[in-house]
Amino acid sequence: MNIFADFTQRVKKIIEELEIKDASGVSPDLSRVVVEAPRDPDHGDFATNAAMVLAKPMGVKPRELAERLVDGLKKDPDITEATIAGPGFINLRVAPAVWQRVLGSILELGLRFGATVPQSPSKVNVEYVSANPTGPMHVGHIRGAVVGDALANLLTFAGSDVVKEYYINDAGSQIETLARSAFLRYREALGEDIGEIPAGLYPGDYLKPVGVLLKDRYGDKLKDMQDAQWLPIVKDAAMAAMLDLIRTDLSALGVEHEIFFSERTLHDRTGVNGSKIDHMLDGLREKGLIYQGTLPPPKGQMPEDWEDREQTLFRASDFGDDTDRALKKSDGSYTYFAADVAYFQDKFERGFEEAIYVLGADHSGYAKRLQAVGKAVSGGKTEVIVRFCQLVKLMRDGEPVKMSKRSGDFITLREVVDEVGPDPVRFMMLFRKNDAPLDFDFKKVTEQSKDNPVFYVQYAHARCCSVLRQAAEELPDLVVNDAVLAETDFTLLEDVGELELIAKMAEWPKVVNAAADTHEPHRIAFYLHELASSFHGHWNRGKEMPHLRFIDAGNSKLTLARLALVRAISLVLASGLSILGVNAPEEMR
Repeated sequence: MNIFADFTQRVKKIIEELEIKDASGVSPDLSRVVVEAPRDPDHGDFATNAAMVLAKPMGVKPRELAERLVDGLKKDPDITEATIAGPGFINLRVAPAVWQRVLGSILELGLRFGATVPQSPSKVNVEYVSANPTGPMHVGHIRGAVVGDALANLLTFAGSDVVKEYYINDAGSQIETLARSAFLRYREALGEDIGEIPAGLYPGDYLKPVGVLLKDRYGDKLKDMQDAQWLPIVKDAAMAAMLDLIRTDLSALGVEHEIFFSERTLHDRTGVNGSKIDHMLDGLREKGLIYQGTLPPPKGQMPEDWEDREQTLFRASDFGDDTDRALKKSDGSYTYFAADVAYFQDKFERGFEEAIYVLGADHSGYAKRLQAVGKAVSGGKTEVIVRFCQLVKLMRDGEPVKMSKRSGDFITLREVVDEVGPDPVRFMMLFRKNDAPLDFDFKKVTEQSKDNPVFYVQYAHARCCSVLRQAAEELPDLVVNDAVLAETDFTLLEDVGELELIAKMAEWPKVVNAAADTHEPHRIAFYLHELASSFHGHWNRGKEMPHLRFIDAGNSKLTLARLALVRAISLVLASGLSILGVNAPEEMR
């Protein structure tokens, strides 16, 4: 039950009944008409901008139109008051029955309150993390992993058919570097003194187990082979070990991808019709979207695959990009971008209507080129959405955290999760917009205080569960379950704090829709913190005013009504935390 969507439709229906027309006799465009919660609750329960957005095209003053709308709105039995504010905004107050229906809907739908079940869900691909498989996940990957995972959960809750995908960059020169680094550890496992790790190789201790694995599997046979013989063997073994490590690290954070897509499959030419990249080039060539030409040198840092020679170029600038892009180098080899295009084409051919990329801040220039690829390859049928995650600065009580010994030169994801747990990591990574810098302080995120947002929200859920347990202990003869609570007399909830809590919960479906439409999962974290704050505030009022306490041993009907309110709050909190991938504990000590 989206109460805001419901009242928006009521306002639009009244506009249609008034048969308002513009100077040419055309009915107005109602797409910009909305009903929202006012910034100041003293102004009313809802506010609508209808008169403000329709007055100009109708050729009338906003207040004049507002007066006509108010007359119509007052006829709605659920609207107890409709007043005009300022130049023409309309504030509404609604009958208690409206909030009672909201509360009943929450208890009826449970954790699915606010979810959308469309007849034909859109098919969405969310690709996130996609780090080079050359070592463990580091702190730079955490935010993208959490944002991508929460966004996928959010879109699923909002009614989309979502696939979580990881793109394995396993076709570049870094994989050979990984293999040579692992081979060095293999020699070490055989007892050789390898000395200091040469520059250009990966120095982390995480490759030592790969060396031991190779020794156990092949003995000293690899040592006597030529590079061309042992390289593919070590590549496959090192890659498999790194992917196992990555999956394990991500799993510790609660991140599970459904598809791991290998870049190498795009280059594979074992099939009859060549590689997927060849297939992509043929398609673009048929559409006249590639040509032979040269590009001016790029501004700033020079990409390693740029050439001052004639190359095979994609007409990216025709689709909104800043420049055309090279697909094939002068020597006939593919550019990194060619694999990006072929990968998108594979997504398009799999039927995705939205392709979402969650990228690090170092890829900030990729949005336009990926969107150009989407328009060109899909003909606009698949929308490309790119979200960037700014850097995370690790702190400990206000001081920067030093680098890790295990990885060589960075803090691993697993080290962060093992120290504070996945819940604080996930919530705090979402308690700021993804494109804003973030300081993550190990001490602050583990404090049990109202200044720690994740504790504050989880404690609100645990406090709700505590109230329900306490009721069972103090009133053992009182039957308390969701079915009973759903049939409770909600008219007994008359206190302003109780009604404000219901009104806050009524915002939940609207928050979900807005967060999904804008692809901003941080809105969920913000809302949960606001709901928790409202609940804790009402709890504190009960400490000062005993007549507001949730359990009244002398009034079972009022107790049930208030327990229904508490249960509804717990359901909304649990639902939102589930979207974020954070636990909703029933008890906290």
